[in-house]
Amino acid sequence: MDISLAIWIGWAVLLFWAVGAYNRLVRLRAQAIQAFAALDLQYVQYVTLVHGSFALPDDAGEADLRAGILAAARQFESSLKAARAHPLDALAMRALQTAHETLFMAWARLRDTPPDLAGEALPTVLLQQWGRITLHADKARNEFNLRVEAYNEAIQQFPAHLLAWLFGYKAAQTIA
Repeated sequence: MDISLAIWIGWAVLLFWAVGAYNRLVRLRAQAIQAFAALDLQYVQYVTLVHGSFALPDDAGEADLRAGILAAARQFESSLKAARAHPLDALAMRALQTAHETLFMAWARLRDTPPDLAGEALPTVLLQQWGRITLHADKARNEFNLRVEAYNEAIQQFPAHLLAWLFGYKAAQTIA
């Protein structure tokens, strides 16, 4: 066997491997981005629910609680827009996670407000809607996290790591 033939075969194998590895990285990246799109749809429902359900009342104490959840929803919406633009950016995902936690704390404060003469702070229907959104969002978040972990594992493997570095693919951030 001629040595130049062996070299050409080696280059062909290397080329086919590189194309296959690159296609795998692109596919995993696209799946993670697609999973974020599903999560985004669920997260938008939180913002819609808060904005559609809370108008600032006349009572100052109640206004503070409702203003808090409205501000948290605005912050969450802003973080969601930034994450939507760069769904695999670690900083955007951390900001989104922080805004999500802030929204949930504001919701918990409002939910745990003691009832007054007018009744509970939150109607049962609103609590049920929040719970339903949370259930669907948790499923979408778990799917996103699985896709991100698969993508991160792929770019850490030795040969694919070189291609990831070459094309500027960086590890993505999961959402807790």
